[in-house]
Amino acid sequence: MARRRGDEIERCKAVSTLQRMIGGKWKIEILFYVALKDVRHFGQLRRCIGNISESTLSRQLKELVEDGFLTRIDFGEVPPRVEYELTQQGRSFIPILLAMKEWGETELGL
Repeated sequence: MARRRGDEIERCKAVSTLQRMIGGKWKIEILFYVALKDVRHFGQLRRCIGNISESTLSRQLKELVEDGFLTRIDFGEVPPRVEYELTQQGRSFIPILLAMKEWGETELGL
């Protein structure tokens, strides 16, 4: 929680770190589809999201893996077959995704 130091408010490390981790334009949507719609393949994710380029999706998936939200499973097949699934940290984020979805439906009328 932010603490006052004179008139300054100290930056909240938890919020700034989380912003860095999930702040990419598509990361929350990627997590939503993997967590709540059981979408596991690159092509499926790209079709669900629509306007995302392959390079952007690839980069954001890589960052979500690096930050511990997803794990990448490479089956070592030709043609390549790769799946993504939530890690324990990713699963712990599901209630937040559900709250965001509910808030959007209620407050934004979506």
